[in-house]
Amino acid sequence: MNTDDQSLLDLFRASGAWLEGHFRLSSGLHSGGYLQSALVLQHPQHAATIGERLAAEVRTWNPTVVLSPALGGLIVGHEVARALNTRAIFAERQDTHLTLRRGFTLDPSDRVLVVEDVVTTGLSTQETIAVARSHGAIVVGAATIVDRIDGAAQLGVPFVALLTLHVPAWQPAECPLCQQQSPLQKPGSRPSAE
Repeated sequence: MNTDDQSLLDLFRASGAWLEGHFRLSSGLHSGGYLQSALVLQHPQHAATIGERLAAEVRTWNPTVVLSPALGGLIVGHEVARALNTRAIFAERQDTHLTLRRGFTLDPSDRVLVVEDVVTTGLSTQETIAVARSHGAIVVGAATIVDRIDGAAQLGVPFVALLTLHVPAWQPAECPLCQQQSPLQKPGSRPSAE
C-alpha cells in the first residue's frame, strides 16, 4: 500500500468510517468490514481534497458532467465536478430503478463521468452507467474513493479508485459470521437485496 493509500485509509479509521463487525451490505452480501464514507465526507476539507484527487485522476477523460448514484455518491460527485469545473447531477431510485429526476437531463453531447463513494459489487455503478447511456450520453469512465473488491468489478469503461482494498463479502448462506451467530448490522443507505 502506497503512502496516499495509507493516508486515505487512516482518514477513514480516524473518522470512524471504517467499521468492523458483521454487516449486511446494500448488495445483500455480508461482510466483516464496512466503509461509511459519509463520516469522512461530512468534513468539507476532506470532501474537497478527495474530490480534487479523483479529478486529477480523470481530467484527461474530459468529462462534461459528473453523474453519481444517490445517496452515497452525491457529495464526492459534487466535489469531483467542482474540481473539474463541470456540472454535477445524480440518479436516484424510483421504485427499484435508478433514474434522472428533479429536472436533470443528459443528451448525446454529454461526456459522463460516473462517480461513486464505495464500489462493493459494481452494481450501483453499472446501473448509473446504464442511466447515462439510456439518455444517449457517452460514458467516459467511472471513479470511486474506495474499490473494496480489488478491481474485480467489470464495468466496461475505464475505472479508477483512490484506494483499492480486498474486503471479503459473502452470500448470507455462506457467511462465516452468520455461522458464528455474530449480530448482523445494516448501516447502508438503501434497502438490501434479500
